[in-house]
Amino acid sequence: MDKILYLMRHGQTLFNVRRKIQGVCDAPLTELGIEQAKKAAEYFRENQITFDHAYSSASERACDTLELVTDMYYKRTKGLKEWNFGVFEGESEDLNPKLPYKDFFKAYGGEGEMEVRERMNRTLTEIMEGDDHQVVLAVSHGGACRQFMRYWEHKSDVVPKGRLGNCCILKFKYSDREFELLEIVNPNP
Repeated sequence: MDKILYLMRHGQTLFNVRRKIQGVCDAPLTELGIEQAKKAAEYFRENQITFDHAYSSASERACDTLELVTDMYYKRTKGLKEWNFGVFEGESEDLNPKLPYKDFFKAYGGEGEMEVRERMNRTLTEIMEGDDHQVVLAVSHGGACRQFMRYWEHKSDVVPKGRLGNCCILKFKYSDREFELLEIVNPNP
């Protein structure tokens, strides 16, 4: 039987508003970010989606988002953390190189693109292989989610357009250790 993963980006943060590179450093949710998480919770309720298990990046912004979406027990998982941007953390987004980043940040103490993809895939595969993990919620970050999508883009007809918005929900089917993106939901248009 196929399993379902709902991979979600955290709500808007102070660094998002100030256009700062967040990466593994953290910033609190804004009032809008809190409202975005509440709308995501509403989406899950209205669609009668319940989770067997929930996981979050260890970052406060991701944990706070998950806690607004559900009151169920969850596990903090370092493998769901955002891309490490090295010395660029906390700096202006204007300093980002043109996409794709590839290994740009490795020279500055951060992670390469393929490292992020492999880490996210390894972590989410381990999660989905757990016993009684039929429907799972995992809260992560924009860059990490995007790299996970790219890892599996050859298995999906869903084509993302633009950036992944805050509290964007990516619905994946999981079967035979492979993921297929089924849908991208933005409960905060």
